[in-house]
Amino acid sequence: MSSSVPDRPYHHGDLKHALVQAGIALIEEGGIPALSLRALAARVGVSHTAPRNHFGSLRGLLTAIAAEGFHRHARAMCEGVSDQSDPQARLMAAMTGYVRFARAHPALFGLMFSSLHCDMRDAELMAAGRDSYAVLSGIARGLDWDKADLPDGQRRTEVMLWSLVHGYAQLSLAGILANGPSGTMLDFADIMPAFAYRPATASPAPGDRS
Repeated sequence: MSSSVPDRPYHHGDLKHALVQAGIALIEEGGIPALSLRALAARVGVSHTAPRNHFGSLRGLLTAIAAEGFHRHARAMCEGVSDQSDPQARLMAAMTGYVRFARAHPALFGLMFSSLHCDMRDAELMAAGRDSYAVLSGIARGLDWDKADLPDGQRRTEVMLWSLVHGYAQLSLAGILANGPSGTMLDFADIMPAFAYRPATASPAPGDRS
């Protein structure tokens, strides 16, 4: 008797999580075009209806994958930060973590910021994005620059740092930065300004919400 369900279905305590992880693997192997609900079901070894039951549509699946991307992104930014006592060192650790993640996972990184493929108003995605942004907010606190004393100085600092690191990451992924006179690409540390921090308001380690 024929059946659409594989002979050895995938058994897992959290199928939704397994589907997201497999979806990330498919994207990283062949980009977003490589991902479909049927391809995902085949990869995990479940009925072709299983992904739709969990995510509703391909867009729902991509949104869940983007949320997981932001969780991984936040962890990449935090790597090495807790080992640093100097706020400038924490800043550099978080920013280089941002770029390192983008380079290691270009397809996933692009999906995370794609309103074309994701529902940016999805509650899970928004929460994951906030967790990632909280790391950026933490390293921005106490940074001393010419707009720090404005009423919205903290927000301006966050956006300035985000624009700097995200812009570098995008240009790096596009290969544009390697087109200089020498044909070599400047690393992020080569262009990062030497910001100072105000001792009385030095930023806590990212993720420290106490």
